[in-house]
Amino acid sequence: MITRSVLPILTVLGIILAAWYAGTIGMNWRVETERLERMGLERTFMEKVELTMQMDRPILPAPHQVWAEIQSSVFERSPTSRRSLVYHAWITLSSTLVGFGMGTLLGILLAVGIVHSRVLDKSLLPWIIASQTIPILAIAPMIIIVFNTVGVTGLIPKAFISTYLAFFPVAIGMTKGLRSPEAMHLDLMHTYNASRSEIFWKLRLPSSLPYLFASMKIAVAIALVGAIVGELPTGAVAGLGARLLSGSYYGQTTQIWSALFMAAFMSALLVYSIGWIGAWVNKRMGAREVNV
Repeated sequence: MITRSVLPILTVLGIILAAWYAGTIGMNWRVETERLERMGLERTFMEKVELTMQMDRPILPAPHQVWAEIQSSVFERSPTSRRSLVYHAWITLSSTLVGFGMGTLLGILLAVGIVHSRVLDKSLLPWIIASQTIPILAIAPMIIIVFNTVGVTGLIPKAFISTYLAFFPVAIGMTKGLRSPEAMHLDLMHTYNASRSEIFWKLRLPSSLPYLFASMKIAVAIALVGAIVGELPTGAVAGLGARLLSGSYYGQTTQIWSALFMAAFMSALLVYSIGWIGAWVNKRMGAREVNV
């Protein structure tokens, strides 16, 4: 059973690594060949292939170069050092969690309002959907400038950008969940003369939790993207966005790729954590997980 589940993953991983190494050779070949010609050196084909994977500033670093950078910046430096990837990851993670929390709360409140108010349903929902058609790269600098104008810098502006991205899937998923009870269950509650608050707490809210956790898994992933994007226009000196910027400025592609892999690892960990909590809550309530 384990072999059946692990083998496909290893197969895909092997294909990705093979394609990555092939891309490394192809993209670095011209630069390395020109360097050898300037130095008047002759190398065999295999020696050139080996050199394309050892460049200090490669166009596309090889997987083992990225892994060496991750090892160096994660395991060989103090987590409090500004040269540690863990330090920068924590800066981004703190903005992500604050923004995700605010986005989740905002999304739930909007969903409750939309489900219980026809006016909000008709007037607010189209604007919520329209807000997500604006590229975050276009509004992130404006958000940073507005907050800087009122003297707010650091975590809050980045968290606000994460909130802007995170509230949408929660609002949509929660709205769908609150509307998921079947008509006969609502009729039964009305037969018992249940009030709107009793219908909400005893029927709509329990029915919505599987949808809520499914949407939260999406929200937490894009909240991380929002935190990283929020670090880019500020020229931040800390955070994964700052690592991407400094790597771009100084041509350190291994630093860029290591930051990207750290972001992917954090995103997977956050999504898995939300999924685990959701599965636990759904199991306790006897509900099935859903995909939004």
